[in-house]
Amino acid sequence: MMARLLGSAKPAVLMAGMVLAPATVHAACPIELAVYGDTESGSEIDFTPTGTSAVVTNTFRMILDNNVVLNGIVMWNQGVARPNGALMYKCPEGDTTGAELAACTPWHGVIYTSDDKGSIGLLPAEGVGAPKTLILPDLGPALRQSSAYGGSGFSKVPWDVFTLKGCQE
Repeated sequence: MMARLLGSAKPAVLMAGMVLAPATVHAACPIELAVYGDTESGSEIDFTPTGTSAVVTNTFRMILDNNVVLNGIVMWNQGVARPNGALMYKCPEGDTTGAELAACTPWHGVIYTSDDKGSIGLLPAEGVGAPKTLILPDLGPALRQSSAYGGSGFSKVPWDVFTLKGCQE
C-alpha cells in the first residue's frame, strides 16, 4: 500500500516541480540591454539598442570616473568576420575626415567574450543573450594615452575585462 502511495505521489511531485520551475527561471538579458562593470576602476559599459543601422551591430557607452563618457560602436568586418569595436571621445558632428576620426578614437579592436567555463568567443550582435564577460584587449593602456585621461578627465584606468552586472529595464 505504501509503495502504491509513493508511486502515485511521484508524478504529483514531478508535476508540482514542473509548475514551479517556470516561476524561478529568469530570461537571459539581451546584449542590447546589458550592463558590464570593471571592479578595479568602477567603470561601466552600458549597451543600448542600435536601431536600424545597416553596418553598426552594437551600440554602447563606457562610463568612467569624473563622469567621462566614451561612445562605442561595433561593426563586423568583411573577410575574417570579427566584431570591431571603437570607443570615441568628443568626436566632431557630421562629416569627418579619417584623421579627425582617428584623433577622437582612443581605442579600437576586436571585442571578445568569455563564459563561466572560460570559453572564448566573439561579441554577438543584438538579439542574443549577453555573455558573462567582455574582453577589450589593450583597453587600459590605450585609454591612458587618450586626451580624456588626466586633468579634468578620468583618473581611474579600467582593466580590459568587464563582467556582466545586470540588465537595463
